[in-house]
Parts: sequence; structure tokens; C-alpha cells
Amino acid sequence: MGRTRLVHLGSVTDMPELKSRLQADLTTAIKARDELTTATLRMTLAAITTEEVAGKQARELDDDEIVRVLSREAKKRRESAEAFDAAGRLELADRERAEGEVIDRYLPAQLDEDELRQLVSAAITQTGATSVRDLGAVMRTVTPQVAGRADGKRVSDEARRQLN
Repeated sequence: MGRTRLVHLGSVTDMPELKSRLQADLTTAIKARDELTTATLRMTLAAITTEEVAGKQARELDDDEIVRVLSREAKKRRESAEAFDAAGRLELADRERAEGEVIDRYLPAQLDEDELRQLVSAAITQTGATSVRDLGAVMRTVTPQVAGRADGKRVSDEARRQLN
């Protein structure tokens, strides 16, 4: 993804495309009085800002880093929905799922099982892995290839399955 040029009060700054799209969609959601999308995008942009100011020096995240933040936020929503389901709080679980769906609009398409199986198989061949002890090497090879397109647990489960 590229960068969008933003002119603000005479100064020109570059902003990642994904972040400017999130901000534009937030404005649209506010104008449309879409409470779910507005709240979700505000939380997501807050998570991005928090990540930008974390560490010793503030920096602007690029689109790949923003996708990682979005993936983390989507995972939180899935886990919360499962916890609320287990506790019998179905209305809260539904809200978490709906927020997850809003976030999913900004993530790359998820890998299907066959694509994931092929990527893991290729990584096993490439690394020469023969047992679960070699899982770390396989994960280091596969993780950059699936960034944002598959949950780490799915990748790990598939790698373990193939190595057993």
C-alpha cells in the first residue's frame, strides 16, 4: 500500500493509506450516525496511536504495521466474544463479533485452509524441519508470508499437524 499526502494548515505530511482510509471512514460513520462503526474505528485508531507513541520515540506506523495492529484488535474481539459466549452474555458477544467484522473490512483476505497448508508445507521443506522441535524455524519462515492473512494460532496448529 502506498502513502497519501495530507496538507494540514500549510504543512505537508505523508500518511499511510490505510490510516487515512480509517480516518475518512470514521468521518463518514460519524456523519451517518453509525454508532457501531464510529466506536470501533475510534478504538482502532486509538490503538494505532498508542502503538505510534510507544517506545522511546514517537513514529508513524506504515501500512504493514497498521495491519498488525488491526489483526491484534480483531483477535481481541474474537477472544472477547468467546468469553462472553461462555459466560452467557450473548448481547456482549454479538457486539464484539460486530466490532470484529468492522475491523475485518480493513484486513487482507484470510488464507483458506489449502493455501495455509501449502505455505506451511513449503516452509517445512525449505527449513528441513522433521519434528515439532523444529517448529520455531518453520514459524519464522511462514509468519512473514501470512502476515495479516492468518492467525498465528492457525499457522502453528497447521505446522504442528504436518510435523507430527
